Amino acid sequence: MQFKVPTMAELTAKGEEPEILFWVGCAGSYDERAQKVTRDICKILHFVGIKYAVLGTEESCTGDPAKRAGNEFLFQMQAMGNIEVLNGYSIKKIVTGCPHCFNTIKNEYPGLGGTYEVIHHTQLIQDLIEAGKLKAENGESFKGKKITYHDPCYLGRGNGVYEAPRKALEALDADLVEMKRCKSNGLCCGAGGAQMFKEPEKGNKDINIERIEEAIGTKSTIIAAGCPFCMTMLSDGVKMKEKEQEVKVLDIAEITAIANGL
Repeated sequence: MQFKVPTMAELTAKGEEPEILFWVGCAGSYDERAQKVTRDICKILHFVGIKYAVLGTEESCTGDPAKRAGNEFLFQMQAMGNIEVLNGYSIKKIVTGCPHCFNTIKNEYPGLGGTYEVIHHTQLIQDLIEAGKLKAENGESFKGKKITYHDPCYLGRGNGVYEAPRKALEALDADLVEMKRCKSNGLCCGAGGAQMFKEPEKGNKDINIERIEEAIGTKSTIIAAGCPFCMTMLSDGVKMKEKEQEVKVLDIAEITAIANGL
């Protein structure tokens, strides 16, 4: 599927407005693995005919890592720059590919003058499935395949979004197997709170290894993720356990795109 992803600047120059702004995020822009998820979110948006745009080079980091690491000053500088751009384009609705971006723009930008309707891509996918726009019958079938879903902290416990990703998986007729620690009792992948960018403190075991052992214990062949941070930590765990041939880590957007033949 080939198509061009429009930027806000291009649409504005033509006097047009998008239905939603797709906030790509740092990982979705620069991390090679997360770029695949970005492409699949764009494929889904294109497939269902939603008019969308990205900020392109005008998008900067939301400031989440800076804030979590304790640098409030840097966070506010980054946030104010983004809010200025978003408000300049009169943005109303934003979809994000990352729960960290989702949480920061949704909950922390309003206090700095940036109030928008913000949804995570799994919520968008759920809405599209319920509206009958995504049917999961033209692509690869996941029927009967064992899938376990890992709740990202900033999506689940942080914002109470548990059902949307699960509904997207249930629509595939797959066998959804829950880990012992899931939903409000979920276990962190080990990357949140800016932990992604530092070495772990001394301990007996890395958190992502603990989590991947739990996931592998469900006998699932697919571990579904909804966050680029989780994707990295879970994939590293699968490599450490030398299970790359048996277990795949895929984002909900990738699974949806495969099921719809995109």
